[in-house]
Amino acid sequence: MARLTRAQQQEQTRAAVLVAARREFAEHGYAEAKVDRIAERAELTRGAVYSNFTGKRALYLAVLLDTAERARAAAEPPPEPPATAGRALGAFARVWLERLPLAVDTPSSGHLQLRSLSGVVDTEPARAALAELVRFEALLLARALEPHAALRTGAVRRAELVLTLLQGAASLAEGAPGVGDPFALVRAAEHLADVPLLDEDADPPHLPFVAPARPARDPWTAPRGLRDEITGRRADLDGDGVVVVLGVRRLSAAEEAMRAARPGDALTFVVVTGDPAETGRLARLRTVDLIACLRRVFAPGDLPRFRLVFDDDGAVAAAVGRNPADDFTELAVRTRDGLIVARADGRGAGHAVTDHRARDGDRRRGGTSPGRPTGEG
Repeated sequence: MARLTRAQQQEQTRAAVLVAARREFAEHGYAEAKVDRIAERAELTRGAVYSNFTGKRALYLAVLLDTAERARAAAEPPPEPPATAGRALGAFARVWLERLPLAVDTPSSGHLQLRSLSGVVDTEPARAALAELVRFEALLLARALEPHAALRTGAVRRAELVLTLLQGAASLAEGAPGVGDPFALVRAAEHLADVPLLDEDADPPHLPFVAPARPARDPWTAPRGLRDEITGRRADLDGDGVVVVLGVRRLSAAEEAMRAARPGDALTFVVVTGDPAETGRLARLRTVDLIACLRRVFAPGDLPRFRLVFDDDGAVAAAVGRNPADDFTELAVRTRDGLIVARADGRGAGHAVTDHRARDGDRRRGGTSPGRPTGEG
């Protein structure tokens, strides 16, 4: 029998720990679970567990992420995509609500099925990161609802309302499984598509004060081995486009870049964090979980058309010019013909770089900026 390589042995150990941890959390819940018992279940030492995971929180998030990744891999597009935004929101709610526990489920197994974060996200940085992630989830849902139109503030806010409705149902189900009518929740989600909102197309108030992107002529060497979380395919950043690097606590700034994008722009959002083991896993969990739902509701061509990359080792951030990156990172570059031709960093960086080509092109044509873009490529 061939001997396993070190990498294969580590993968086997991680897999055994995840199986044991899932059983431990399902039986005892997050609060009462013990790392020692997980090690015993996996027939490993406590040290072997900690050599793969930084602690119980990281283990719990890894178990939930594994669930979400399996759901994404199994997701099939619908035979007939929804014809209207209301139908799409209803279909999305129906898929999302499948995770609600039944009255016969134990509290611990129900929390695991819900991907519950109760008692897990219990620090100010983690709560702030979760708030940004919810806003980013709304952005993903909004782009799927209106894939070929200019991004509207109203679409994002309606998506936030739907996610708030569903998260509220999940919070209630944690303490009182079986409460609430899923069919009524689906109908409510459908009606939210037509709720009138103030400032349907308002820009964030700080955008007029964002400094323009700086022209540049720097070599661009794109890191290899990147994966687009939306399509599951390789993310090749060698071509022309815009790369926006955002810390987990700045993810909502992606909306500004999308609103400034023009047809044909290849937008890539790269997520970075100073804490890949916990904050990074939380970010992956939330986005992968949402993408799994989107894949079951929308046709592949209607999924968000930008790329989403997790840069756990900081390779993209370093290539763009920030090493190390952290949860507050916000920088962007425009690449063309193997060069970085524009740069920006700080608040509004993605908007500044995405808007750079429009203003540069208008100067070459001798005209003025035609206003807001129609979407991203």
